[in-house]
Amino acid sequence: MKPRVLTVANQKGGVGKTTTAINLGTALAAIGENVLLVDLDPQGNASTGLGVGLGQRLKSSFDVLIGEETLANAAIATDVPRVSIVPATMDLLGAELTLATQKDRTQRLKMAIEALAVAPASAQFSYILIDCPPSLNLLTINALAASDGVLVPLQCEFFALEGLSQLLKTVEQVRVSVNPVLEIYGVVLTMFDPRNNLANQVIRDARQFLGSKVFETVIPRNVRVSEAPSFGKPALLYDLKCAGSQAYLKLASEVIQRERLLQAAE
Repeated sequence: MKPRVLTVANQKGGVGKTTTAINLGTALAAIGENVLLVDLDPQGNASTGLGVGLGQRLKSSFDVLIGEETLANAAIATDVPRVSIVPATMDLLGAELTLATQKDRTQRLKMAIEALAVAPASAQFSYILIDCPPSLNLLTINALAASDGVLVPLQCEFFALEGLSQLLKTVEQVRVSVNPVLEIYGVVLTMFDPRNNLANQVIRDARQFLGSKVFETVIPRNVRVSEAPSFGKPALLYDLKCAGSQAYLKLASEVIQRERLLQAAE
């Protein structure tokens, strides 16, 4: 079965993008899915957050983009059962320059994902989550070109919806020019603080603006979730019972439910 490929993206930084990619991937794995996380951010925070140190990143997403490695060969099994990652290195900073003269430069990741179809059974995944840098560059365009949809973490704070409108324009541009099947898969409200009246207003505005695209699950601002990456663990392994971990499990259930509806409609 073809994997569902989702880019976790927001042009605004600090919205919980990498945290969502790591913990949603872990939560999907916890309910039986095989997940591949592709780290396309030169900072490599998703790799670090899953306990993959610099010394283990002998093959990276950069090697995949320049055609020197396949996704199957570059993927590393993590300490999370059923979760693998293609790690990132600082080499990604030079990807744009390296690929500048290549006609297929926006399609490199898409071709690599398509090649997984002939990979060994051990390299088959039901979900591929792509963590992008918080900017619109060749890395992000590669992710969007390879994806079925975009999963947007939306911080429950001022200016959040303004950033979202910019992202929606970007998605539309990529859909028209590069990937006609691309759509907004869903919006995840993150860093919610119930004591903040503005946060509640952002939730109301987002639901009014995007309707059913907004997941019912809201990810709370949670200290344990923030601490987990420094231990090289997803929040679900660091503290399963904390509010943040429980929220990501609920989000994974929503994603599975949404997937069933999409498959029924196809």
